[in-house]
Amino acid sequence: MKHQRFLLICLAPLVVLTAAFFLLPMARLVVVGAEGPQGPAGYLAILLEPRYRATLINTVLLAAAATVATLVIATIAGLFLQRHRFAGRAVLIAMLTFPLAFPGVVIGFLIILLAGRQGVIGDLTRLATGTKVVFAYSIWGLFLGYLYFSIPRVILTIMAAVQKLDPGLEEAARSLGASPWAVQRDVVLPALVPAFVASGAIAFATAMGAFGTAFTLATNIDVLPMLIYTEFTLAANFATAASLSVGLGLISWAMLALARSLTGGTVAATG
Repeated sequence: MKHQRFLLICLAPLVVLTAAFFLLPMARLVVVGAEGPQGPAGYLAILLEPRYRATLINTVLLAAAATVATLVIATIAGLFLQRHRFAGRAVLIAMLTFPLAFPGVVIGFLIILLAGRQGVIGDLTRLATGTKVVFAYSIWGLFLGYLYFSIPRVILTIMAAVQKLDPGLEEAARSLGASPWAVQRDVVLPALVPAFVASGAIAFATAMGAFGTAFTLATNIDVLPMLIYTEFTLAANFATAASLSVGLGLISWAMLALARSLTGGTVAATG
């Protein structure tokens, strides 16, 4: 009885925090989403309304593209950084992971400084060709912002996974005559699949809900976080904003749940 009482005392803060900061707000969000003119059918608006459906497609495709590009870049960089020691390595790793300290708005501002109307790329292209190239406010600028935001979250996972690889497997493959490319393709990359799935799910979920970056850059493209913001603040359409929020959350949760089932481990999104 004393042991059970001790467990209840330990679990009480968890139960209170879970109910206060997760269950109650989520339940209220679901109820608000069903209080619109269409009732519970309002949840289908994200699929039936052309504008909402197009925004959903834009958001998913952009998040998926950013995830794939992030995995490619982070895998190449992670393998190199984990396998090689050189002067300035620690500084380079710190620079690659530094965006973890930035909110999305700051990252969006950095993309504007790079590819905005007064950006470095625009100045260089104007000097070289006479025409200023500006893409910070297009889908390419948002893609670059998501990439900048996601690489630190993925590269740390990849580097940790590479560190745990058994070097004996690679040595055995080389002793059997496998080329360096064959060793990477047939030994290293398959062993990193769980890390790819876990970190890819985190990158996808982060890109789906990245509001700060979208708020700064998404002037020529609609994505779900910005659509929810405009419905809530400008149109005062609370029911639609709530239903879109639930839809966005379900998509991200489904991706994380799928990654968890595939890897057999715990996948948690950050930042």
